[in-house]
Amino acid sequence: MDLAVILISLGTLFVAGLAADQVGHQTRLPRVTLLLGCGIIAGGAGFDVIPTEVEAWYEFLSIVALTMVAFLLGGSLTTKNLRKHGKPIVAISVSIVLATLAIVSVGLWLLGMDIKIALLLGAIATATDPAATQDVIRQSGAKGAFPKTLKGIVAIDDAWGLIAFSLIVVVVHQLNGSGDAEILSGVARELGGSILLGAVIGFPAAYLTGRLTGGEPLQIEALALVFLTAGFSIWLELSYLISGMTVGVIIVNRARHHKRAFHEIEHIQWPFMILFFILAGASLEPAILIKIGWIGVAYVVFRCVSRIVGGWFGAQVAGVPKSERPWYGAALMPQAGVAVGMALVASKQFPDWAETIMALTIGTTVFFEVLGPAATSFAIGRVNTARGQDLKDSEAT
Repeated sequence: MDLAVILISLGTLFVAGLAADQVGHQTRLPRVTLLLGCGIIAGGAGFDVIPTEVEAWYEFLSIVALTMVAFLLGGSLTTKNLRKHGKPIVAISVSIVLATLAIVSVGLWLLGMDIKIALLLGAIATATDPAATQDVIRQSGAKGAFPKTLKGIVAIDDAWGLIAFSLIVVVVHQLNGSGDAEILSGVARELGGSILLGAVIGFPAAYLTGRLTGGEPLQIEALALVFLTAGFSIWLELSYLISGMTVGVIIVNRARHHKRAFHEIEHIQWPFMILFFILAGASLEPAILIKIGWIGVAYVVFRCVSRIVGGWFGAQVAGVPKSERPWYGAALMPQAGVAVGMALVASKQFPDWAETIMALTIGTTVFFEVLGPAATSFAIGRVNTARGQDLKDSEAT
């Protein structure tokens, strides 16, 4: 009977995913938001109809789905793309991380929060959700510099955020009078080790994949790479996101015998993403938004402002078209698992503040995970509209 319930539940979740896909196409609402909404309704915050056996798969599905996302984002960092968009990718991603850290931290401090907790929350606010952003880009069908630059930014900005968070943890330890460089060395190990693991898997894969048939990698080859990368990353306590991205970058730039290294991952990714987003929604607790009160509202406002300011400034430095500059920050609003992971680390390091950090992070993640993809979709739409108008004006002249 349990097996029947699991199979019926999975079939129902796939039907919900199909419905979300169709509604998204008809209304232009982000599929991610629709799937998360389905999860919230079906999960503990709603009718609580998802069996615990299915919910137990969330960790596995999230790791597989996010590793696939990392591969695809790494695959977008081709030499050609980096030559053309490398400056905007680096300038905007660094600017957004620094602006988020500064504005959220200072803003919360000015409202009366302890500067040490404010710094930690500012660092946590730098995290984004590459899965949601990438899916909105794909759903929009947008082409051109803006979506390509966005893909490059979400491929690396969590690495910058992780570095910033680790430095802030060390600073807060210093402010508490208990200097601790262990976190910093641990991050250096995680970043360096993840890149090294990606290289160890990526270089042989760049030579071997796609040699069996027609020059394009087989579906089984794509799955093997995903599972090997994720598995070794977890075993070695490294970042499967950074390792997956590194493998993607290496294969897409080193493999000369095929043109679309991750075509098969694109084909098999969506079923995993459906289950991932619905179960992610089921794990969210919207009621916690009430508990965080006005400080949660302030955090949301400061993070929104900081993303927009940082995105505009980085785009200004990089010299991107004026019509695109206001929209990079808005397109990078989604926030998910990386932020919660940072919050868990901070809670373990500073147990006296654990309740505040976890409540605020989880509560605001609900907000940004549900409404963030809509902001991304809106930003892409505005840039497309502006580009269309520019084309009309140029044709008229």
